[in-house]
Amino acid sequence: METVYIETTISSFYYEIRKEPEMVARRNWTCQWWDERGKTEYDKVTSQAVIDELSRGQFPGKNEALNLISDLDLLPIVEEIEEIVSAYLSHYLMPKEAVGDALHLAMASYYGCDYLLTWNCKHLANANKYRHIRRINTIMDLVTPNLVTPLELLQGE
Repeated sequence: METVYIETTISSFYYEIRKEPEMVARRNWTCQWWDERGKTEYDKVTSQAVIDELSRGQFPGKNEALNLISDLDLLPIVEEIEEIVSAYLSHYLMPKEAVGDALHLAMASYYGCDYLLTWNCKHLANANKYRHIRRINTIMDLVTPNLVTPLELLQGE
């Protein structure tokens, strides 16, 4: 079974309450993937970094978002992860203020996840950055996960 690293935006969008059409669509795609495909077709993992980000946030559905991922396996943050994050920042893969994004990418790469699932299309699920990410990961002998949104994992239906 393929492994999906669940990034912070996924569980928060599962409980999204904003009414703008694009927010409703993201919530619906997130719920559809999680409920229909994510439960049986993928091994889902996350990290303490995701739990920490959700815990620091102030938003409706926060407790539900934390509960949604409470049964997922947590990938440990080992020393090598910190080195990978530093490399990402020094190669300008992620801006320094987006160190959390660099951490999620490092986790998914280090542990060889097939996918990093996110709604962060600025820093992660961004086709314009993917070649650069893949090049840096290749230099570091890391797997480059597919950086995708729930909609992309629903496309196979």
